[in-house]
Amino acid sequence: MESEIISGGQESRSFIETARRAQLVECAIDAIAELGYSNASMAEIAKRARVSKGVISYHFAGKRELIEQVVNTVMEKASAVMLPRIYAEHSAAGMLHAYIESNLEFIAAHRNHILAMMNIAVGARVDRKPSVDLELAFEPAVMALATMLRSGQERGEFREFSTTVMAVTIRNAIDSLAPLLSANPKLDLKLYAKELATTFDIATRKSPV
Repeated sequence: MESEIISGGQESRSFIETARRAQLVECAIDAIAELGYSNASMAEIAKRARVSKGVISYHFAGKRELIEQVVNTVMEKASAVMLPRIYAEHSAAGMLHAYIESNLEFIAAHRNHILAMMNIAVGARVDRKPSVDLELAFEPAVMALATMLRSGQERGEFREFSTTVMAVTIRNAIDSLAPLLSANPKLDLKLYAKELATTFDIATRKSPV
């Protein structure tokens, strides 16, 4: 009985700590999106979470670790939206369309997440000791996209091209949306997604024999 009580307490504490970490990350996302990287201080994040700075220090070693978790959280949430859509398709062209369209649907539904990532990227460029290397963080995503494109080539659906160059180009086209969205909050993301999907469909398809 005693071991069950201890175990139950540990599980409850773990759940509470996980929920608190998630709350702090979301507050950090909103603060960075709205105030910029430099102005999103630990004190401001704590204020938004209605906790003391000490609570943040308990869960994160410092701002660097918190920013790393922000990046990981955004990428994990995007993957959770995108992957089911991509894997539901059976053709390479369908998977590429799903990749682009679901990514932009995520952006439309999580604007602060995307603006936070943009502000982190800007902060990293001006910070001599950046909190996180976004290029390194996005490298697995680029490699996974390149692998998907290569699979389309191997199946005979896509023309021959450098999958790395194409993957980087697709990612840059999507990632460049953040500053546009910041300048124009009413940007038609559905139209943007449709045009991007059409552009890369043309860029990857085989020419008629």
